[in-house]
Amino acid sequence: MKAWRMGDCDKGGDEWAEEVQLTKQAVEAINKLHPRPRFVVLCGDLIHAMPGCQFREEQERDLKDVLRATDPDIPLVFVSGNHDLGNTPTPDTVEQYCRAWGDDYFSFWVGGMLCLVLNSQLFFDASGCPQLEDAHEAWLEEQLQKAAKSSARHVIIFQHIPLYLSRPDEEDDYFNLQRAKREDLIRRFCQAGVKAVFSGHYHRNAGGCHAGLDMVVSSAIGCQLGEDTHGVRVVVVTADKIIHRYHTLFQLSEKGMDEDLKKLLS
Repeated sequence: MKAWRMGDCDKGGDEWAEEVQLTKQAVEAINKLHPRPRFVVLCGDLIHAMPGCQFREEQERDLKDVLRATDPDIPLVFVSGNHDLGNTPTPDTVEQYCRAWGDDYFSFWVGGMLCLVLNSQLFFDASGCPQLEDAHEAWLEEQLQKAAKSSARHVIIFQHIPLYLSRPDEEDDYFNLQRAKREDLIRRFCQAGVKAVFSGHYHRNAGGCHAGLDMVVSSAIGCQLGEDTHGVRVVVVTADKIIHRYHTLFQLSEKGMDEDLKKLLS
């Protein structure tokens, strides 16, 4: 899991070149993991440049070039973030994202696990595209109702913006969802049997657990805003548990996943 760093319209060049190199390192480390991951999720902010910024197309090409080196047997899952759609998305920015990376929300099964990929910008500020918000909401409600009745061993969610950073009752912040929205989603996710929500956006590791629902906030391959370093989160799913560890790129490159996770897979 990863989140990309924040950036401005007038930023590019050396900073982006560093991001590209770090992503190459991450791809190389992921390709060496044994057993092979069932899939890899990029949890939003795939590039720096916001919609309309001059470096956007160039950065999209660069990232796609790097990701082509991923083992073809490891599917890539893309989650839309605020830099991909804009802080206030519009029908045009959502369409641009979908042309470049695929649907902005969807579901898929892996083994006995149901995964929902959400467009969290529509939770944060959908004032520029209310019809898209309505369609996303109708789809999500349908998916949650199906999940509650399904035979899934686990239901998990991927979205860019965390529900919260440490506590469900924390104050509203740029890096979390507004309290009324988060409380509504937590209630609905719990009713549907969702076990975990994985997100990025914060550029630091954070999260918590409430009513059996894990909120997992992963730091970035690129820019760090706290004390963590460049890395990815490895998640192991068993019949009964969802266990995860954040690994630095150095740790993952040199040693692979930690011994606790290896034991679960042996």
